[in-house]
Amino acid sequence: MELRQLEYFLAVADECHFTRAARRMHVSQSGLSASIRALEVELGAPLFLRTTRQVELTQAGRALLPEARRALTSIDSARDAVAAVQGLLRGTLSVGSLQCLHVVHLPAVLARFHEIHPGVEIRMRQSGNAELVEEVRAGRLDLAFVTRQPKMADDVRVSTLATEPLMLACALGSPFADRDSVGLEELAGLPFVDFNPEWGTRDVADRTLAAAGVERRVAVEVNDVHSLLDFVGFGLGVALVPQSFVVKTNSACFVGLRGDLPVAETVVVTSNTVSAAASVLLDMVAEAKSGRLRAAG
Repeated sequence: MELRQLEYFLAVADECHFTRAARRMHVSQSGLSASIRALEVELGAPLFLRTTRQVELTQAGRALLPEARRALTSIDSARDAVAAVQGLLRGTLSVGSLQCLHVVHLPAVLARFHEIHPGVEIRMRQSGNAELVEEVRAGRLDLAFVTRQPKMADDVRVSTLATEPLMLACALGSPFADRDSVGLEELAGLPFVDFNPEWGTRDVADRTLAAAGVERRVAVEVNDVHSLLDFVGFGLGVALVPQSFVVKTNSACFVGLRGDLPVAETVVVTSNTVSAAASVLLDMVAEAKSGRLRAAG
């Protein structure tokens, strides 16, 4: 089994199309197809179901997929380790992040990383917590910044970056606006504005209210912070949000919660094998948190 065969296999699996996969790998379709057939012969099983309209993974192909990703990730890590010993960094750094990362100004950190290590291609994507963790597990992301979930995968490393309490966000004209604090039980029956499931702090809010015995109706679901606060500001619902949201708008009011304060915990998730580039970025994030990282430029 050759690395190139695994690369071709992953390209076809991602594209679900031989022609697009060949174009992506800059090879002829006949050459890519021949390589896949040789791999299937070696493994003794077909990896794809081929029809005139689509290409799908077989059961054997689905079994091979995560192992192929891990194998190629390990090879990349080995190359990175050698390059790091030589004082070089190269390759690709794939980063995932929740939409509003208050712990550190990620664009500034990535800009500084690019300034110091221009040979590394940076790829960045935002998505929901569960999807980002799965992308790390599958080897498509080197690391991801997410909100801790009640159950995290056993085959990833999870490190806490910060914790902060949740607060109630409400409209300026809300009966809660002039209060010093609000009990969770007082929110029963009110419409809520919140993130989509598994996005941002939605799961934290769900668990917090369920534990308090408060049934709620999420009237408005969004996937960005500013839309959430706009809907709250116009009185279309209340929200439980991290304390750091206070500085993001003057159009909503933020009130503390009584009792055991629910907290949102921001964590960084990596695979058990951390690439050299990811390790350097994590060091820079730690420096940024402590204020030692100078701005890029």
